Amino acid sequence: MVLRGIEQRLERVFEGVFGRAFRTNVQPVELARKLAKEMDDHRSTSVTRVYVPNEYTIYLSPGDREQFEGYENSLVSELEEYLSEHAARENYALLTPPRILFETDEDLAVGEFGIATRMAQYGRREDEAAPEAATPGATMIYKPRTQPTEAASLEELGVEREVAVLQWNGQRHVLEKQRSVLGRSRDADVQIEDPNISRRHAEVVQEGSAYWLVDLGSTNGTEVNGRRVQRARLDDGSRFTLGETTVTFSTERE
Repeated sequence: MVLRGIEQRLERVFEGVFGRAFRTNVQPVELARKLAKEMDDHRSTSVTRVYVPNEYTIYLSPGDREQFEGYENSLVSELEEYLSEHAARENYALLTPPRILFETDEDLAVGEFGIATRMAQYGRREDEAAPEAATPGATMIYKPRTQPTEAASLEELGVEREVAVLQWNGQRHVLEKQRSVLGRSRDADVQIEDPNISRRHAEVVQEGSAYWLVDLGSTNGTEVNGRRVQRARLDDGSRFTLGETTVTFSTERE
């Protein structure tokens, strides 16, 4: 279940960030799955061990590479951990811990990516039983399963989608937008009938995998877990009060 936990973390950390601009682009969880496949496909058996590549170069289109700007180091760490856990589960031998490299390839279209593998010594004294360090093999190119105009759904990738939910007075509302305004106005994304609530009272903002409650200059203020705030992070189970109405924030998997 460790691998599943890492996949869920990849989804939580990067899905919120890339969900808007990453609809037709390469998905982080998809990269993890294909890296594991490349590891399986490039096994090399010695006398007593099954060796797999320890260096993986991922080639992305300029458009896809740009989406990772500012998050690439975090993604590299997650993918390297994913491969380490996969190797441990399959009892594979590695010359060194897995290493992930990103490169840009102008010939790739958005949504396409390539993976090249090799066994690299990195200054390590060669083990007599280990296979010789290999030059990079042919790059495997993966293309999106959907048409460029379609969104690659999480269901197609075999993962669940996490949604944020607000509940109050027997009502339930799933937040579908990055920014959702709460208030008494009919134009509010989440309309709450309470005369003590301002027309545009507060908003819930998604930033990456985190959700924040922001007061919009309301007349009666906003409280989170009994404390008056201008801005506060919402965790699963957080309760906040607008006017006389208490709202519960939670996250669920669909």
